[in-house]
Amino acid sequence: MSIIVFGSINIDLVATAPRLPLGGETLLGEDFFQVSGGKGANQAVALAKLGIHVQMVGRVGADNFGVELVNNLQASGVQTSNVLVDETVSSGVAIITVSQSGENQIVVIPGANGRVNHEDVQRLSHLIPEATALLLQLEVPITAVVAAAKAARSANIKVILDPAPAQSDLPAELYPLVDIITPNEVEAGQLVGFAVDGEETAAKAAEILLQRGVKCAIVKLGAKGVFCATLQEKFFVPAFGVHVVDTVAAGDAFNGGLAAALFAGIPLHQAVVWGAAAGALAATKPGAQTSLPDRLTFDAFLKQKDKS
Repeated sequence: MSIIVFGSINIDLVATAPRLPLGGETLLGEDFFQVSGGKGANQAVALAKLGIHVQMVGRVGADNFGVELVNNLQASGVQTSNVLVDETVSSGVAIITVSQSGENQIVVIPGANGRVNHEDVQRLSHLIPEATALLLQLEVPITAVVAAAKAARSANIKVILDPAPAQSDLPAELYPLVDIITPNEVEAGQLVGFAVDGEETAAKAAEILLQRGVKCAIVKLGAKGVFCATLQEKFFVPAFGVHVVDTVAAGDAFNGGLAAALFAGIPLHQAVVWGAAAGALAATKPGAQTSLPDRLTFDAFLKQKDKS
């Protein structure tokens, strides 16, 4: 059995500079690096590093970035036979400038991610008989996301949706197709129309999401912790205390840890703890996929925290 991740695959091109450039200004930078990213690919790698058999469904372009992206997924243990190489467009690219103060400017070119459509959903459908869960995000066209959720729902496969990037106008038909939705504070606020900044407002947001049809709402509150609600139970999981270096991909690590626990048959409360632990570990290292913990590191972290 496996978990399917349906979503985006990007290359991040990152430049660091003393400050962000003004309009029309040429600024001498300090450093440059490129890393594999995309929320879909990040979540697939998070699962694979935790020892889960995972199938990635998505698209890359017929360019050098596409080759690198697929190779990196394979090196992490992700099955990529259902990643389509689209000859008509570039791979997805995020061009990022980061200042010394931590501010950033990002231009995202969806490229092949923007071409994900019903053909990709058909490839996904062939994998469903051998799957236990489907992970979705919002970096590919929403029509494809809804169609993928419908395919999983019709086969009684668990659907976990990370509603990122934040959107305020998710189709109403999507909510009842979702078993677990996992917004962070910003995303939850966009979905429900008011600021979510702590446990109390997270509880109100979760209640609204349940009313819209999701079976479980998990609101990630960063360093504050995680609030979880179903129709049967509500609980709060405090954040793990770690030295935060970079929160990029921490949310993707959370979803990987959560799904890995559920795959192993672990109850919801402990699965949320797994998600929080994976997210905390990812925040202790820079980068996206490079920060995602392997199973040995993850198990040691949980064991240590259980003793403390």
